Amino acid sequence: MTVATATLRLPARAGIGALDLKILLPALALLLIGYVAITSASVEYAAAHYSNPMHHAHRHLIYLGLSAVAAAVVLVIPIRFWAITGWAWLFLALALLALVLIPGIGVKVNGSRRWLDFGPLTLQASEFAKLFLVIYLAGYLQRREVQVRSEWQGFIKPMAVVFAVTLLLMAEPDFGATVVTVGTAFGMLFLAGVRLAHFMLVVLGSVLALTLLVISEPYRLKRLIAYTDPWADQFNSGYQLTQSLIAFGRGEWFGVGLGNSVQKLFYLPEAHTDFVFSIWAEETGLAGALLVIGLFLALVYRMFRIARQRVEAGDCFGAQLCYGVALIIASQAFINIGVSTGLLPTKGLTLPLVSYGGSSLIACCAMIALVLRVEREASLAPPAKARKKQHGGRRRD
Repeated sequence: MTVATATLRLPARAGIGALDLKILLPALALLLIGYVAITSASVEYAAAHYSNPMHHAHRHLIYLGLSAVAAAVVLVIPIRFWAITGWAWLFLALALLALVLIPGIGVKVNGSRRWLDFGPLTLQASEFAKLFLVIYLAGYLQRREVQVRSEWQGFIKPMAVVFAVTLLLMAEPDFGATVVTVGTAFGMLFLAGVRLAHFMLVVLGSVLALTLLVISEPYRLKRLIAYTDPWADQFNSGYQLTQSLIAFGRGEWFGVGLGNSVQKLFYLPEAHTDFVFSIWAEETGLAGALLVIGLFLALVYRMFRIARQRVEAGDCFGAQLCYGVALIIASQAFINIGVSTGLLPTKGLTLPLVSYGGSSLIACCAMIALVLRVEREASLAPPAKARKKQHGGRRRD
């Protein structure tokens, strides 16, 4: 039986019964922390701009509801459906990224055209494109598993797809999403077992290209220079980072108390989105910051464990799907926290499950539901030894 056939013969109606609590509980904890942190960080901003201190808190509740619906839908769809329809999701990703670039359709904010307007809600195409690309790559790596490991052609084909997605992302421009997308794709290919020589050659080429992208745009280069010494220009290019570091300093061990942040009072820009972790650290201290980091570590570790179990069971698609989701969540969390703490240059990326933003929240919940579905179907499938015994016990005439 081929790997593809094995995947497609998984139970079509695996019940969603008891879900993996090692994934579900950390995810729910992060969602709860996110709602508390967003409510606290956005009160003054919402009161000044919308005359309603709870404006963002109420909208985030709506996003949580939509995310729950999206996760529930994904949970009841068999994994084999995603394996079969990978190409369709790739085309949808490319279509969404292309639509946002069309004037009159894509919404332009702060010089970037990244959103599609749907009345009261806006959709950030890149958040869903990352998920759809992971689904496509997982299917490709399942179908071309041997070719990817042994031939240069098998490695170049998915790289061409990633390059097309990258071009569309940089046209918006969205440098942060580009880094996460490329990093996730490389991670999935590396874990699929590509030849190290092929992998290193493409990685070096990509690093060179990203370096050229940074130095070709003055504002990106300015951010990089400011990151090395933010205090040298603390009221201009280094402003966000210095204010974020002040928030961490004020938090000390156990914080100043929920709702008592000073930096959210129009000192730290994007306090409820890109820098929500800074406000959380100011109000809950090192203890609260370590709690969030620990929850992300537990969540990502469990996803990698499930992926490894699927590799051992011969389910390449399920394994790569879990690897891709884990890499997206881990890389975004690392970049967001790294930017907030001064470990990385300033870049606008949300903290998964925590930051304010409907598109990111819905996409993240859908990704987690995919991993839960993979684990659930795996728990209902016959053990590998039982399958071998069943097929090996037949008489051969």
